[in-house]
Amino acid sequence: MEQSGPKEERETPIVSETMTDEFTDQVATEFTGEHQDPVETTAEQTEQVVLEEEKVKDEIEIQIDLLKDPDWVVRREAAITLGEMGDERCVEPLCMALRDGDWQVREVAIDGLGQIGSPAVELLIKMLRDWDVRKYAIAALGKIRDERVLDPLMVQLRNDEFKDDAVNALVELGEPALVRLIKALKDKDENVRKQSVLALGRIKHTEAIDPLIDMLADSDWFTRLTAAAALEAIGDDRCRDAIKPLMKDSDMVVRMRVERILTKWKKQPAVT
Repeated sequence: MEQSGPKEERETPIVSETMTDEFTDQVATEFTGEHQDPVETTAEQTEQVVLEEEKVKDEIEIQIDLLKDPDWVVRREAAITLGEMGDERCVEPLCMALRDGDWQVREVAIDGLGQIGSPAVELLIKMLRDWDVRKYAIAALGKIRDERVLDPLMVQLRNDEFKDDAVNALVELGEPALVRLIKALKDKDENVRKQSVLALGRIKHTEAIDPLIDMLADSDWFTRLTAAAALEAIGDDRCRDAIKPLMKDSDMVVRMRVERILTKWKKQPAVT
């Protein structure tokens, strides 16, 4: 009987040492209510993500191959699909589609590059060096709201061959192009000033009113005429008062145009 006490004391730590980490985790789970997901589930999820990525990759490659199809309808649909995917890997094939022999394929390729956006800017700017696709590259840049597109488009205003395309692209950009276009009104190049006035008149932003009013005093009659037409398009009441002095302009065409504008405005309520 005297030895029973010490024996029990020796057995107690032995029982304590046999408790495993697994049993401890189970006890903790009972109190916290937190359950760890099995490792197998995480592996399955990872595998699923990989499969999805492979599926998208395969689909892109399929559509790229379809861009070489002899049927323009198939090529057009492939270009539309690549644009809707919006993946960076679609940029190069869509840029190549700008060389397609069918205008409808080129048109949707331009739209697709616009959908992809900024990832397409760098390659499109490089394509401006190629005369054959410059027109389409300009159109695509006009669909992308990215600071990098402004300088290349403004440079094209100096090019007689592509200045109209550049104006269209800048107009499509709209407000982001305002600062550059207003600054270009003071450019030494007469053509740049003219194209900038045309673009501002089509954008129709009130921020351009005062700079356009200043252009009414330009030495070139066509620039004065275009500035008056731009102010007419904006339609602010300040524009009406500003063009009235041109009724005495030295150029007959300017005078006739301003007279028509003022006559038209008399039939309309003032806009403030």
